[in-house]
Amino acid sequence: MNAYPEQKPTIHRVEELDFSAQYCAADYWRFRFEEMVEIIRGKIFKMAPAPSSNHQRVQNKLNYRLNQALEQGDCEIFPAPFDVYLRRSGETFAEAQNIVQPDICVVCDAEKIKREGCLGAPDLVVEILSPGTRRKDLTVKKDLYEEFGVPELWVVSVPERLLLRFDLQGGSYRQSTFVEGQTVSSTRFQNLEIVLEEVFADIKEA
Repeated sequence: MNAYPEQKPTIHRVEELDFSAQYCAADYWRFRFEEMVEIIRGKIFKMAPAPSSNHQRVQNKLNYRLNQALEQGDCEIFPAPFDVYLRRSGETFAEAQNIVQPDICVVCDAEKIKREGCLGAPDLVVEILSPGTRRKDLTVKKDLYEEFGVPELWVVSVPERLLLRFDLQGGSYRQSTFVEGQTVSSTRFQNLEIVLEEVFADIKEA
């Protein structure tokens, strides 16, 4: 773990956090509680509890297809839990105020992969919406990925059986919508195509 100048006590319970305060990576490394949190623009955001079985089925399908398509290249695929640190110019690693855990991320620059996670924007991020985090994923996190230059973002809605693809063009995302029955092609990776009917094939209705 990276050292930082001012040694502070370990935080063992999420109740010890001040949700109105500003946090950074140096603070994040002191967390020793079971609950998963993200830091976005210095603010703490709780993550959803254990994902649903349908969420996991879709994540497994997408992770498998990504590995199939990219196994011959230099890219690595990291499913959650895996920390992505997005730092601003002039910030040290320990000072980074944006630490998120995408459901899946693809990283093609080996220099970005550190022991703690990915330091810098991944080449592709996949977020699978959960009821408790849907609003955050579609607004706060999407805007963060856009700001820090993630070239391609996929947001999957399991109940609606659709995938939103966001492509970075001129610093802003352009959205494309794909529904079950269509094939999603990546703008970043030539060999990557996903048949959505296969991704949602094992979904169980409530």
